[in-house]
Amino acid sequence: MSPRNPLPPPPPPAEIRNWPDRDARLADRARALDELGRRLLGGARLAMFLLWFLLLQLGWGLVGVLLTSMGQPVPDVLMLITGLATSLFGIGVLVPAVWLTIRSLRLDRTVRERLVQWAELDRHGPTDARLRAPVLSACWLLLSFAMCGFGLWMGFAVPMGVSRNDGYGLVAYGMGVALILWVTGLTGLVKAIGHYRFAVRLTGRGPSAAS
Repeated sequence: MSPRNPLPPPPPPAEIRNWPDRDARLADRARALDELGRRLLGGARLAMFLLWFLLLQLGWGLVGVLLTSMGQPVPDVLMLITGLATSLFGIGVLVPAVWLTIRSLRLDRTVRERLVQWAELDRHGPTDARLRAPVLSACWLLLSFAMCGFGLWMGFAVPMGVSRNDGYGLVAYGMGVALILWVTGLTGLVKAIGHYRFAVRLTGRGPSAAS
């Protein structure tokens, strides 16, 4: 996370909390929950999720040129040279994309931990209800489900649809595309469902007795 745009800090420990009243505590809690919810499911986060996915597919697609050329029954030297060149670019795209994807998952974990810490600080119906973010949750859910479904379909369709003349390199490339779709979609599904269940549990609890 850039130091110019840091995450909201966790709530202060109980022994040093000095809010003048509950309204002040709820106001700080609402600001933190809204910002953390935006960082977890907001439009910018969804755009980054799709960008990392596209970079993964682009990198693997460039590597796939080499795989398909190597898997031909009669390898073409020119295609092999071209595939080798594109695979170098593909690795140059794929490695940063994997690193950025892992980094974003670690950031999501930090965001969720702070979200839980602020949520447990108190209860406030309107603020807690906003955490459900039904439209954004639905977008994450439907998009991730489509990725999982398409990846699962490709996992069966590619091996069955490739002939001996196409070569096994095309199968390897297609299975890699399917795996990226499946893993990315599964990550989004877990994230969307987990957040919505958390928000439902939060709004389902009674008001806090804290004053």
